[in-house]
Amino acid sequence: MVMRNVREGPKERHSPYSFQSNRRVRWHREGNIHVTVWGNGKPVMREMRENPQDGGQGSWFQVTIPHGIKYDKIWLMNSIQSLCSVYFTPVDFHYVKNGARFFVQKASTASALMDVSYKIYDEKNRKIPIFVNPSAVPYSVRNKLGPEKMEKLKLAFNKRFDVSQQSLDLQKLRFDPNLVGHDIEMILNRRNCMAAALQIIRKNFPELLCLNLSCNKLYHLDGLSDIVHMVPTIKILDLSKNELNSMLELNKMKGLKLEELWLQGNPLCDSFPDQSTYLSAIIECFPKLLRLDGQELPSPVIASHTPCATKPSKETCKESDTLKNMILQFLKQYYLIYDSGNRSGLLSAYHHKACFSLTIPFHSEDLALSSLCAYFKNSRNMKKVKDPNLRVQLLKHTNSDIVRALCVLPQTQHDFSSFLVDMWFQTGTLLCFSVNGVFKEVEGGSQDCVRAFTRTFIITPASSSSLCIVNDELFLMEASPKNTQSALSVPVPTPSTSSVATLSEEQQQMVQAFSTQSGMNCQWSQKCLQDNEWNYTRAGQVFCMFKTEGKIPEEAFKEIP
Repeated sequence: MVMRNVREGPKERHSPYSFQSNRRVRWHREGNIHVTVWGNGKPVMREMRENPQDGGQGSWFQVTIPHGIKYDKIWLMNSIQSLCSVYFTPVDFHYVKNGARFFVQKASTASALMDVSYKIYDEKNRKIPIFVNPSAVPYSVRNKLGPEKMEKLKLAFNKRFDVSQQSLDLQKLRFDPNLVGHDIEMILNRRNCMAAALQIIRKNFPELLCLNLSCNKLYHLDGLSDIVHMVPTIKILDLSKNELNSMLELNKMKGLKLEELWLQGNPLCDSFPDQSTYLSAIIECFPKLLRLDGQELPSPVIASHTPCATKPSKETCKESDTLKNMILQFLKQYYLIYDSGNRSGLLSAYHHKACFSLTIPFHSEDLALSSLCAYFKNSRNMKKVKDPNLRVQLLKHTNSDIVRALCVLPQTQHDFSSFLVDMWFQTGTLLCFSVNGVFKEVEGGSQDCVRAFTRTFIITPASSSSLCIVNDELFLMEASPKNTQSALSVPVPTPSTSSVATLSEEQQQMVQAFSTQSGMNCQWSQKCLQDNEWNYTRAGQVFCMFKTEGKIPEEAFKEIP
């Protein structure tokens, strides 16, 4: 046996137990690899021996990365391959408890992989160890389907394929009569079965768009994760009515650019405290997702996550107006979603490592201010919160944690006309601005209570026309009597003498649509839209509020002769 990339030297060869500065010492003789691993100053001798009984399959080695579950599979494999002196093909990659594991053939490959140990650094600058040990032939290799069974499987898949939709329906595959009749047991939790299925899909349906794997009792997705690079065209994936119980399984599929996903009927759907938290977690995993379990999701808004630098220059009037318009548009979009009742759509507005904190100026023992009790438990007033662990806990990190925190706060309606906005710092890649205003709570025990707020955003430009939040501080207090009286005091719409015919074609269509949805006649619908600057959504919110409060007169709903 010829070994490559193995350190050899007289001292190592004749004094393998003497102290060395290297982590491990290796040499070889025919049929063996000897490894001396140093730990706590004491050597431990291990031997990896070629197995002459492997037949034509050669030697197999198990490669383990402790705590490998923290790392994305593609990143981990690319990082190892980039430092490995030989090309290798990982077999049966999967996660075991907290570790990642796969198999390779040949002692020379095993030796090269050991050289990579502790040379890879993760995002926290920690070295990643790699352990290599002799192994039996992997399960998927040992139980690989033969050519005859693969041909039968291919025929069964062809019958389930819809060429017009580029869709493959593999639900209840185990009970397919075309397979059962030939004694082929396709249990997709078994790595050899999933590997065979993906092999057929890659060779015969390379442009596949839709894959249905429902009702297959899947409880892990280790084998299916290979679909990310084998069939990256998939846009619709149905995993409903399986046994998936953790987001860790879905994280293995992160590389897929899915537009539609079905998960209903899996235990993991019931593991979230509420629907908005569930949506946030799924959107974080698949940011391009448009539909989940048959329901349309909020469109991605405001920003992407890749900051781009803007050229620092002396501010001109034109540049000032551009920034002003960008910030105001950002605030309109942000609070439109914030007040919509479903704040999960804000996930894309925050950088994935953003921070958020909430502070109120009073202590929870002040009973006179009990109307703010819904915010006390989330307040991070460092003068009041003495426990350092609690202070850390109240500072929300990552966009998913932030959105989860926002979703549990009371539902609100902000008065955009009350906003005071000030941009107080700007660099080539950073914008800092504050907004002051008032809002009203629209549900719960404090319904109709008016609050004053100050919010400070630190934002990076994500493109020439969009922004991405990296830091968000929210300060809440009771509104003054003056603000309470004027808050959200949009005047009740009154009919206008202006004719619909004087409007643009697009505005006329908006008036007709608003009239149809609200039940008001066209004059009142037009006035409501005009008073809200032709913002259709805000006009709808104002209409619903006034209708609930009984402030819209009956003539608004009468036909005009």
